[in-house]
Amino acid sequence: MSSDITLIKPFGPSILKVKIPEKILKELNKYIDEMLSDKEKSNKLNYGSKLIGDVTQEFKLENEFIKKIGWADFLAINTSKWIDATLKKKITKFSIINSWVVRQFENEYNPIHYHNGHISGAGFLKLPKSFGDYVQKKEKPYFGGTLNLIHGSKSFLSNSIFTIRPEVGDFYFFPNYLMHTVYPFKGTSEERRSISFNAFIDNDIYEKS
Repeated sequence: MSSDITLIKPFGPSILKVKIPEKILKELNKYIDEMLSDKEKSNKLNYGSKLIGDVTQEFKLENEFIKKIGWADFLAINTSKWIDATLKKKITKFSIINSWVVRQFENEYNPIHYHNGHISGAGFLKLPKSFGDYVQKKEKPYFGGTLNLIHGSKSFLSNSIFTIRPEVGDFYFFPNYLMHTVYPFKGTSEERRSISFNAFIDNDIYEKS
């Protein structure tokens, strides 16, 4: 296994964890920050009506931009590594359907959902210093602001939920059908900024593996 990727298997399907290169991370955040000051472009690329979340803003990324900064290549290369590490198969097709950025603030959330295509993923571009405190001051799982991947139901020696505490630059690849959700957070006016994508790979690898 290459040192720059981590294969995780908390339940049925595997998940790939990687780091977004610093240069691409900066380009993505710069792009979004500049877009916020361009109302016309911001409205044009508004993706909120196409997505399920109750969040402040969701922006579709332009194809030319994601190719220019290397985001498209980053997704293709790491998808290839993931499929090879999991199935020992080489993909010959990688076609991005869409990629978008979600700007989430206090009390906003993404309900349980899944994506289209074959391959999906989510990562973190910008995060609050804190996601707030619990009302009940007792030991419990951490949920505010987390990404939770869900598969099947809990059974002996098998969990059904994989909870990811966000870290800037972390990106996770997972199959499109894997249900997931983001819980609301509180106690801050700062932004939780994430990025996602959907893509197709070879049909025979997706359907017969």
